[in-house]
Amino acid sequence: MKTTLNSPLSSLSRISPDHEAGLKKLNISNILELLHHFPIRYADMREISGTSTLVAGQPFTVYGVMEKVSVRRSFKGHMPMTEARVADNTGTIRCVWFNQAYIGKMYPDGTKVKISGVVHSDARGFLLSNPNIERAEGIIPESQESLFAPNADTNFLTPVYRETKGVSSLYLYTLIKKAIQLNVLDDIVDPIPPHVLKKLHLPELREALLYIHFPKNEALTIAARKRFAFEEIFSLQLKQYQEKVEAKHSLAYPIKVDKIGIKKFIDSFPFKPTTAQMDAINSILKDLSRKEPMGRLLEGDVGSGKTFVAATVTYAVLQNSAEKNGRPLQIAYMAPTEILAKQHFESFIKYFEGTGIEIGLLTGSGCGKFPSKSDTSTPTAVSRAQLLSWLADGRVSIVIGTHALIQKSVAFQNLALIIIDEQHRFGMKQRKSLAQKKDTVRKELPHLLSMTATPIPRTLALTIFGDLDLTVIDSMPLERKKIITEIVPARGRTETYEKIRKELQAGRQVYVICPRIDEQDEEERQKRILKSVKEEAQRLADVIFPEFIVDILHSKMKKEEKEEVMQDFLDKKSDILVATSVIEVGINVPNATVIIIEHADRFGLAQLHQLRGRVGRREYQSYCYLFTESEGEITQKRLKALVNAKNGFELAEQDMLARGIGALMDGKQWGISDLAMEAIKNPKLVEIARDEARELLDNDPTLEKYPELAEIIRKRTQVHME
Repeated sequence: MKTTLNSPLSSLSRISPDHEAGLKKLNISNILELLHHFPIRYADMREISGTSTLVAGQPFTVYGVMEKVSVRRSFKGHMPMTEARVADNTGTIRCVWFNQAYIGKMYPDGTKVKISGVVHSDARGFLLSNPNIERAEGIIPESQESLFAPNADTNFLTPVYRETKGVSSLYLYTLIKKAIQLNVLDDIVDPIPPHVLKKLHLPELREALLYIHFPKNEALTIAARKRFAFEEIFSLQLKQYQEKVEAKHSLAYPIKVDKIGIKKFIDSFPFKPTTAQMDAINSILKDLSRKEPMGRLLEGDVGSGKTFVAATVTYAVLQNSAEKNGRPLQIAYMAPTEILAKQHFESFIKYFEGTGIEIGLLTGSGCGKFPSKSDTSTPTAVSRAQLLSWLADGRVSIVIGTHALIQKSVAFQNLALIIIDEQHRFGMKQRKSLAQKKDTVRKELPHLLSMTATPIPRTLALTIFGDLDLTVIDSMPLERKKIITEIVPARGRTETYEKIRKELQAGRQVYVICPRIDEQDEEERQKRILKSVKEEAQRLADVIFPEFIVDILHSKMKKEEKEEVMQDFLDKKSDILVATSVIEVGINVPNATVIIIEHADRFGLAQLHQLRGRVGRREYQSYCYLFTESEGEITQKRLKALVNAKNGFELAEQDMLARGIGALMDGKQWGISDLAMEAIKNPKLVEIARDEARELLDNDPTLEKYPELAEIIRKRTQVHME
């Protein structure tokens, strides 16, 4: 039987249980998926130096032979460790692997290896601590086999693949080589139309796969990576443009804007909206008055007033009654966490008090409704079944909740508007299913308003949210005091802690952000020490602020535990919350006025800005202290940019250019590869992808001429909410 792209990996080689588990973790089950597991980088054989050129703190790769391999226990902590010397033709370097006794068995004396790591030094000289290791047989060019010192002019790039337990980069390279030798690329069909490839000077699929896995030179490798990045962005733009066209061809609930009523509603607030807020409201109301359903993304910094905009738009929609059944229109407002959903519920109760509008709360742990039977400002607890019944018959006009809103049991009578808070992956499928009432297929598609506090550069926003129009709130409410931001070196900690103590004594609360959760192991202690949540919480409670209550929050905690910790902090049962960046998009704690960010230089500017937005939520003066032990010029320049920046969008653009998209936003969250995320830095490429996608769909809406491209988009459409 001929081996094809759809053949299982077992057609290439015997797959052991360990290999099978590792490959599954890498999402590789057949040859096609194997070939699309691209190298994360290339080891450049020309840059490999001998062990005689070691410099502490610098990355180092050596091809050599294992010598004096021993397995023992460390003096401190008694952890198992492997120690060895790796020799090349210029000398040797000591290597230590903590908690990895198996290294000694897998790589005995005489094994040819490739070792990569950062050079450290101690009393015994230079060493590599927990370096990456793999067998060198098969990856060293023949011209270099004897000397382990490269000098060939060709084939100097060695692909390095993302690994996992049981599956090494070399193992993946070996499988890919076998697949190519079996001529699996003979029948491959390129999904990108030939005229598009020609226009952009991109290689065809077959050539691109060969260039990326078996690089002959850097130019061809770059061309291949650009081709695959374009393919991903192109297919994403096609999918989004299809959804946009489908939405425009759907019916929407017609919304008549009552300008006088809306002005009265806005005037009832104790503050004057900013110009940016009013511009956002007007652009959204203009969309709602059209026949086709709105799809809009509202971007705004934490505290810029997005909830106020959402409330005003909600009020405008509810001034319209449905003609078919006399029931008012309905709004679904979805938040990422239960605590945030409850906060929005409480805010909406204040906003709509006295209007008689029924508001429901639907989360995994409970339900509520306002106005209550007693007509007070306190909502009543209701059963889930009762609330679902009221939603289905249209009695409840606004429902605020979590993912519980998109469960099959939830049905609406006249859902006219969906508001999504920090939940961007909400496609047509979810929109349609949420709009449908039991046993009926509704013709109208609800309007969609997606909101985010994550500062997203325009190029990235146009890529990820190509089906949505973009509105930005780029200014803060006038009554908000600017958060005082200070860069604090190691010598300034004591003085800063005393300033913070005064805030705590005044009844305020404090966030402390650390880059890691657990204490470090021995290997990491040899490097630069990073504060961990658990260690720092203990230190603050025992040494710095023993008179105050300290709590912790991190991503390894269960969802219920996180909710409980945040609720305790909100209720002032704790004074100091030590956390990882998990609180980046969190709840509103108006009483928190101080945030300390440990190792601030380890975070991106946009992320630092997000974290800083956790404070400054009320009239109190708030403070952000950037703790750093690095006083280098580049670090100081970056952090000063945060001190002086006007808004998060300015910082996000800087981050994208300096650190790359991957550092700014997690590609996994959007279903985009690292390759495509980096390519988004090229606005021209995104623009071309958008234009080509639109032209292609305008001429061939179903992509009948390009079935392979249609299949890629179909797979992209199978996206679920996270």
